[in-house]
Amino acid sequence: MYIEMNEIVEKLAGLLKIPSPTGDTSAAIDFVGNLFRELGIKTVLTGKGALIATIPGNDTSKSVTLSGHVDTLGAMVKEIKDNGRLKLSQLGGYIMSTVEGEHVQISTLDGKKYTGTLIITKASSHVHGDETRTLDRTTSNMEVRLDEVVSNREDVESLGIQVGDFVSFDPRVVVTPSGFIKSRHLDDKAGVIAIYGIAKQIINEGLSPKFTTHFFISNYEEVGHGASAAIPDDTFEFIAVDMAAPGEGQTSDEFSVTICAKDSTGPYDLELRKRLVELCKANNIRYKMDIYPYYGSDGSAALRSGYDLKVGLIEPGVDASHSFERTHRDAIEETIKLGVAYLTEK
Repeated sequence: MYIEMNEIVEKLAGLLKIPSPTGDTSAAIDFVGNLFRELGIKTVLTGKGALIATIPGNDTSKSVTLSGHVDTLGAMVKEIKDNGRLKLSQLGGYIMSTVEGEHVQISTLDGKKYTGTLIITKASSHVHGDETRTLDRTTSNMEVRLDEVVSNREDVESLGIQVGDFVSFDPRVVVTPSGFIKSRHLDDKAGVIAIYGIAKQIINEGLSPKFTTHFFISNYEEVGHGASAAIPDDTFEFIAVDMAAPGEGQTSDEFSVTICAKDSTGPYDLELRKRLVELCKANNIRYKMDIYPYYGSDGSAALRSGYDLKVGLIEPGVDASHSFERTHRDAIEETIKLGVAYLTEK
């Protein structure tokens, strides 16, 4: 199977550069929707703004759903401080030290965009000495320094910035000659692009999925309810395509597709996992098996919401999850191969 990975990586870089913190994802949803429509695949939006693209299968009596999420970690303005700086409220689960010094963008309700930098309140070691090093990295001790001439709350409010405005982190996308993609928010934009790659491969090769296939691009996964609603009613198997987390004690790496056996919500369906492993072996797909103790997925959200489904989880390996992440094009390619094999298995 030949996969045009240069085009896949190019589309991933484009998606990564679109701010989409949980709750403010419409631009990223539009980008992904256009990718599917360019393939001739029909799309619809759910009530809370998720995207569903559908390819009819040979058997239309029931369907399978593959899900990835386009929402990312981010923040909202919690307080405009007297010194003209912004206190934040987190969106998603990340350690504040991993975003210290990051460039940010603030999006106002009237569509204005402002930039700034997230720093600790005692950032200058020449002024604060050891306090700069020892200060706890928490939302209470961190603030956004706006790139505007402001010195008090009134100055900031005159720009149109207010409590509740979304704040996104600069992804700093880099694609290296050796095939690595370094960026924030590979969780789960690498998975979403893998889903697009699966759909593209099926269309371009003239393949027919065994069952009608829905590609569900959710937009609230990072806060726990991404695929908790609107999964097509005829779905009997659900595959979440998220990100694997390499690290000490893990088997995952940045060059393989990982099949997750269990995460913090419990084990994934055994029969479905066996089939995914068999497909990898039969198609020479490089894979790993892993367990994640501090992890949940769209599959977890679906099960907790009462859906009666067989649920599996596959992922390209993404190093330094919920920090400054990195993957390799090989991991995305192996994920695409497994997705195509799963959808077209005899």
